Amino acid sequence: MMADERREKILSILNSRSAPITGTDLSKKTGVSRQVIVQDIAILRAKGINIIATPQGYLRIKEGTSRMSKVIACCHDKENMRKELEIIVDNGGKIIDVIVEHPLYGEIKAMLMLESRLDIDNFMKHYEDSDTKPLSALTSGVHLHTIEVPDEISYNHIINELDKCGYLINSR
Repeated sequence: MMADERREKILSILNSRSAPITGTDLSKKTGVSRQVIVQDIAILRAKGINIIATPQGYLRIKEGTSRMSKVIACCHDKENMRKELEIIVDNGGKIIDVIVEHPLYGEIKAMLMLESRLDIDNFMKHYEDSDTKPLSALTSGVHLHTIEVPDEISYNHIINELDKCGYLINSR
């Protein structure tokens, strides 16, 4: 399979999915190494195709979502990370990313794409099995999340629940 043909296949796979797919799975489907997939994704991105890397794999972002996007500011310790994430998804939200403002590097953003308890379980297992700290550890627990919600009612439920737990700093 030639490089252009392989990239078209990768794009076709991404376009047909609503859930992320790992680089390893893409490499198996195209018969190349995961490193070649990483390079192909970089080339597709350079062509302006909106592909993001999440903890669950690659995802093509399609235009025209009917969900509202909001940014919320939170603060909590690492022991409350799971509860914060569960509040958001249990009230109809999808957690797109986590953002911290680093004093040297400025804004640091990591894509999460969590929309179910299963996603959270997998994310937390990966976190607990790794020797890493959450990004919010760089900022004494202060962080932002971009979330998608179906409507203002769901957003208000999320804000109220986060506020009740003392996690909410403000919303914008």
